[in-house]
Amino acid sequence: MKILIIGSGGREHALVWKLAQSSHAARMWVAPGNAGIAQERLAKNGAPVECVPLAAENLSPLLDFAKREKPDLTVVGPDNPLAAGIVDLFQANGFKIWGPNQKAAQFEASKAFSQDFMERHGIPTAKSGTFSEPVAAKKFAASLGGRCAVKADGLALGKGVLLTASVIEAERAIDEIMISKAFGAAGQRVVIQELLEGMEISLHALCDGKIAKLFPTAQDHKRALENDEGLNTGGMGTYSPAPFLTDAQLAEVGDVILKPWLSGCAAEGIDFRGLIYPGVMLTKSGPKVLEFNARFGDPETQVYLTRLENDLVELLLASCEGRLADVELKWTSNASVCVVMASGGYPGDYAKGKSIEGIAAADALPATKVFHAGTALKDGQVVTNGGRVLGVTAWRPTLIEARAAAYAAVEKIRFEGAQFRRDIAAKALSPDHSEE
Repeated sequence: MKILIIGSGGREHALVWKLAQSSHAARMWVAPGNAGIAQERLAKNGAPVECVPLAAENLSPLLDFAKREKPDLTVVGPDNPLAAGIVDLFQANGFKIWGPNQKAAQFEASKAFSQDFMERHGIPTAKSGTFSEPVAAKKFAASLGGRCAVKADGLALGKGVLLTASVIEAERAIDEIMISKAFGAAGQRVVIQELLEGMEISLHALCDGKIAKLFPTAQDHKRALENDEGLNTGGMGTYSPAPFLTDAQLAEVGDVILKPWLSGCAAEGIDFRGLIYPGVMLTKSGPKVLEFNARFGDPETQVYLTRLENDLVELLLASCEGRLADVELKWTSNASVCVVMASGGYPGDYAKGKSIEGIAAADALPATKVFHAGTALKDGQVVTNGGRVLGVTAWRPTLIEARAAAYAAVEKIRFEGAQFRRDIAAKALSPDHSEE
């Protein structure tokens, strides 16, 4: 099979790495890819993965490429092309493509749509309101005592959420999004939710338009700084499995959230084929959805795909073709930990073009993989080219071992201004959940 992957981040590198292991993959292109993706080889024939300089959002050139090279399967990583309708465009031109269509991608593209859908179909979520002007937004925030999640309605690279603890903070956040346009056009409307308390986990489920197959648990670390302080980011690290739910409890959470979600999709004519990713807060009154994403998480993909035993090409084809009922998802018993190394200043302003040393030494460690996110090649040298630069991932029989191995690999890598959190997976290893 010839496979085209859309995207350039750590999620896409993990997808490429796993897809390249498939016996079905005979040729692979990635648009636009990154410095790490360009080093991957196909298991079937040793052929290099080919990066093509086409941006993920430029749908017409991507379609022209597909018409010329005729991929048997296209896999979409990021949210922007999904929201722009790349799946509809490719399907209209006769190409098999994995990911939700434009109507289904609204679950991520519009937080207001997603919130309204949850309320219509009885999916447990936070008390919320959607506003297109600041005065009403501030009034609602005040009714919640200022303890809010203030969210830009549209796509904001995972950073369009400001958490507030007082009315003054909430008003400042509303002004930042709606008046100062901190997240651009994504903030023309805001969704304001009550601030839920509890343990947050990431759930992923593969869908084929009829059923959803739940992945194991993972936990992301969104805040930039240790102890969940600082600004929200696209994710500073993650691990799987998370010890806060037993298998039975995970299935129960899936039933409470995914059953009404699937029923709602059927009732509203939403044919969701792809990956649905609800962020879930485990509150004292039960699990509640914070928001939906309509693609693999980043950096969750890095830990999930290092635990997945199935052939990923076969899974994605089953999702595209409505055959998931015939497939069993298989996972290793290993734990996997991903630590994100980011540019100095991220998620604010940061410099690019810093030389990176030590990736090969980290990659040479057993059961360890350095997934590239924001990297590029300059004069044969790998350099930084984004906010989140690398996802250093290790998998071992226990979480304690996986965490130690991931940080041992991080210590081998150097670039100017590198920052990373030192507490990834620490919650799972607290006294209540320690494996020791």
